[in-house]
Amino acid sequence: TTDGQSVNLVYSDSTKGWIPLEDDVVADEPSPPPTQRAIFGFGYDGDYTGVTNLVNSSGVVAADVSGVGTARYGAAGVGYGVDKAIFAYGYNGGYLSLSNLVNNSGVVAADVTGVGSAREASSACSFGGDKGIFGYGSTGSLVSISNIVNNSGVVQANVTGVGTARSWVAATGFGGDKGIFGYGRGASAKVSMSNLVSNTGVIAADVTGVGTAREKLAAAGYGGDKGIFAYGKTGSLVSMSNLVSNTGVIAADVSGVGTAREAGAAASYGGDKAIFGFGNSGSRTGITNLVNSSGVVQANVSAVGTARDSIAAAGYSISA
Repeated sequence: TTDGQSVNLVYSDSTKGWIPLEDDVVADEPSPPPTQRAIFGFGYDGDYTGVTNLVNSSGVVAADVSGVGTARYGAAGVGYGVDKAIFAYGYNGGYLSLSNLVNNSGVVAADVTGVGSAREASSACSFGGDKGIFGYGSTGSLVSISNIVNNSGVVQANVTGVGTARSWVAATGFGGDKGIFGYGRGASAKVSMSNLVSNTGVIAADVTGVGTAREKLAAAGYGGDKGIFAYGKTGSLVSMSNLVSNTGVIAADVSGVGTAREAGAAASYGGDKAIFGFGNSGSRTGITNLVNSSGVVQANVSAVGTARDSIAAAGYSISA
């Protein structure tokens, strides 16, 4: 009556019948504790910048912290190792493959020489409970390559791309140990397709899109095992959102809350909530929108920190 139980039996005789030799239960793997804090970093404010803004476990954004690492836009960020984060790739007059680790106090480390193709406008999501994966982007040409980040924060070599090459995608974890890339700018049009990521970091083939095709949106996890895509640009700026179930199914558009904008970023915080922040609404902005544990996007919160777009974000820290 126990899931995962195995028993090894031997037939003795007609009197004793079947005798169990071994009776083992496969232990449940412990779930990693949820991410409590978040960090926004890098972006463009009229020039390339490396400033960061920490987000506490209540979703409050802190003032600017002076940048560490190469100033750039179009980078991506993701958590790894349960309580740390990494920013990687981007553009600052040339395509970059460097990365910057973030410790569990939110301190950004100096540049680490990049692994994988230099590119901008990729995205990243967590998988496997303690690892991350960067995928897609532009090297000057659209690509679908990916790079896994192990639980020590080391970026791995390129993996040949799966799915349609595109840039300005968004990505989020779901289901506790899997991820999903969605939407973006394809070779000839904006798309709404998605690609699931297994708990071993394998990207699956394209899934026909649900929701309005768009680019420069953002995504984050909420509710412990679900995700949300929001904002972006169709041909005009939008504030719509699309929820992702704990099995990776994207739901239909939900009418937007908050200022329509593009090129912002999002991250999980507070264990089961998310925050979208920054971007361009016709001018650069630093406003944020919290997402509650049911996936409902809240009204604008006044800007804290330098208004900028083409920014990155990630969750970090298991301490509230």
